[in-house]
Amino acid sequence: MRILIVDDEKNIRLTLSTALEAMKHEVASATNGALALHSLKTEDFDVVLLDLRLGRESGLELVEEILRISPRIAVILVTAYSSLETAVEAMRRGAFDYLPKPCTPEQLRQVLARVERTRKLENRVAELESRATSDAPEFDLQSASPRVQRALDVAFKAADSEATILILGESGTGKSVLARGIHQRSPRAAAAFITVSCPSLSRELLESDLFGHAKGAFTGAITDTWGKVTAAEGGTLFLDEIGDLPLEIQARLLRLLQEREYERVGETKSHRANVRVIAATNRNLAEAVAVGKFREDLFYRLNVISVVLPPLRERVNDLESLVKTHMSFFASQSGKPVKGLSTEAMDQMRSYGWPGNLRELRNVIERVVILSSGEQIESGDLAENIFGRSEISIGGKVSLAEVEEEHIRRVIENCRTLEEAARILDIDPATLYRKRKKKP
Repeated sequence: MRILIVDDEKNIRLTLSTALEAMKHEVASATNGALALHSLKTEDFDVVLLDLRLGRESGLELVEEILRISPRIAVILVTAYSSLETAVEAMRRGAFDYLPKPCTPEQLRQVLARVERTRKLENRVAELESRATSDAPEFDLQSASPRVQRALDVAFKAADSEATILILGESGTGKSVLARGIHQRSPRAAAAFITVSCPSLSRELLESDLFGHAKGAFTGAITDTWGKVTAAEGGTLFLDEIGDLPLEIQARLLRLLQEREYERVGETKSHRANVRVIAATNRNLAEAVAVGKFREDLFYRLNVISVVLPPLRERVNDLESLVKTHMSFFASQSGKPVKGLSTEAMDQMRSYGWPGNLRELRNVIERVVILSSGEQIESGDLAENIFGRSEISIGGKVSLAEVEEEHIRRVIENCRTLEEAARILDIDPATLYRKRKKKP
């Protein structure tokens, strides 16, 4: 690492430089605040070892100035005038750590090792965030649709509160994007946003994933493990598709919401939780309560503030903007020269029902851009790559049975499970399964 020593005592600078160079670090030094700030403006450093007293200058006063120039730099105060109050004040101003003066080489080595570990974690997080955002453009939380705008207004007004928010809407309408948008506009924005996908795991694994487990709680539990409630401490816990949460876990979630307490699986000790919960579902929870598949008390506890996101077919005014955003993104990603759609192609997009909503739109645009051969997408490109997978069109010379079959096929293609497709189609999953088996 590159380290800047800021100290007005020559012997201290020499001692620290010798120790750091022996650890294979690159070292520079400055005798006062002005020289230190000049060095930081002209060179890159990973760490600043800053004396608390620089003649008449205060090292504490310099901490904020240093971080304004280099926000990611680790500032470590080194001083003979150690006190708890000084340490607390240094950390409040953004210092990474605090060392006594004189400090031993081992103390230096340990604090610099912590800096390296922290830097690696920060880089890893940045890498993962970059991967997440590079897969698809973030849906813009703006809309020309009055219904969508009213939903966003309610959501963002509630963001400042600690109230639980329930986001309702069909699969693919952008519920998880809105949940993250609420988190980013909340007082908890600097803390973690943790997602739990309720349909993705068995009851046992989901319970452990959510609350954690104690060593020996079940076969394979060889260590104590903390769950996503702990990972979201101080931040937001997003429960995606909560309508699929097993009844056995619903009681534990209710306790978390009401008492802010939980136990890990296989443990009797209670833990406090400081999390804000946002939930989302494409199910009608009131109907689920009526048939005994969802707890009534949990429903009311979740439904403090509800936000309904309409399907894409009901926000046609947003379609052109969404298409342009995704087309530009995927053209850049794939190195294609695509610049837009023809009028006929855009009309074709507007006439389509979009059963998979925003998720289907993303997939359609990605596919048509990748398979494009020119600067403009024509209606024939859409017909060949998307809608032309069959000759069936609404109003065409086809039977009702053929229209039904094509609609079912498209819905299934844009859902994660047959159960989800059955809910959208409003038919029993067993009926849908039989229809699929009948296909040649």
